[in-house]
Amino acid sequence: MTYLGAMGWVASAAFLVAAAVVGYFVVATRRIAADAERMVPAFGKFVTVGGDRIHYVEAGEGPPILFIHGLGGQLHHFRHPLFGELDGYRLVALDRPGSGYSTRSHSTSGRLPEQAETIVGFIRELGLEKPLLVGHSLGGAVALTVAVNHPETISGIALLAPLTHMEATVPPEFKGLYIRSPLRRWLMAHTLAVPASLKYAPQTLDFVFGPQKWPADYIVEGGGMSGLRPSHFFATASDTVAIEHDLARIEARYGEISLPAGILFGSADRVLDHGKHGVPMQAVIPGLDLEILEGIGHMPQFVARDRVVAFIRRIAERAFGERKASGQR
Repeated sequence: MTYLGAMGWVASAAFLVAAAVVGYFVVATRRIAADAERMVPAFGKFVTVGGDRIHYVEAGEGPPILFIHGLGGQLHHFRHPLFGELDGYRLVALDRPGSGYSTRSHSTSGRLPEQAETIVGFIRELGLEKPLLVGHSLGGAVALTVAVNHPETISGIALLAPLTHMEATVPPEFKGLYIRSPLRRWLMAHTLAVPASLKYAPQTLDFVFGPQKWPADYIVEGGGMSGLRPSHFFATASDTVAIEHDLARIEARYGEISLPAGILFGSADRVLDHGKHGVPMQAVIPGLDLEILEGIGHMPQFVARDRVVAFIRRIAERAFGERKASGQR
């Protein structure tokens, strides 16, 4: 065998090995995704907003409260821990575009103004009369964008551990999501990302929920398993990259917010520092209601449910009370 022939054989063998490895991860991803869809199926309603098909659930009657989940989350982050505790309101939770069982139009990228427009369109499609927005983590940044760009559509904002300021660098825990190339994002979503997410799920949940332990029923009832799907990973990575385009500009306009507003943070949040994303907001939003829960992490709706319910009720009473006092519908 000639040298060139040997090199060709080695190259062919390497290609076959690489193809086999990729094939293995493609099959593994599909199997995990199928298990995820079986364990946490879509059971809500769907509505089309622009080019997005939005999956949502609702319960109760009364003034409307609309819940917006955070990065990598889905509507069960609110439905499971809170819906049974907030009687007297019409409660609506959605999967943000691309997350959970909602789809995102190919013409959009997940930028904050786009997501805010989708929220406004969703409010109109469902006929929600100036809802209170409850946003968690990245969902807090989306709610703030609505409050800045479309204040006439809502009555107020109640934010749980919100992302409010641009970080100088991507935190180490999120670097695996910072994939600028859409093609590479897609390839990762359909090969390595889902099996890796399953393998490291306990460590990820320990970080997100810490210092509290994540609930035993979080994987199914809390919707955690539904994140192990290629479309969900692709949307989460897209959201991570999109943040940097607009958040700094939105920050500069927080002083324009005159709606009733509240922020609840845990002092032990490992994902977002309350000293950076919570406390400074008192100086820029007039009348902000800021509550810090000592020793609580990034998921207060699961681990400090009573405090979160009381907080939402307090902001809701203020928001809907002011609207009623002003003679608005």
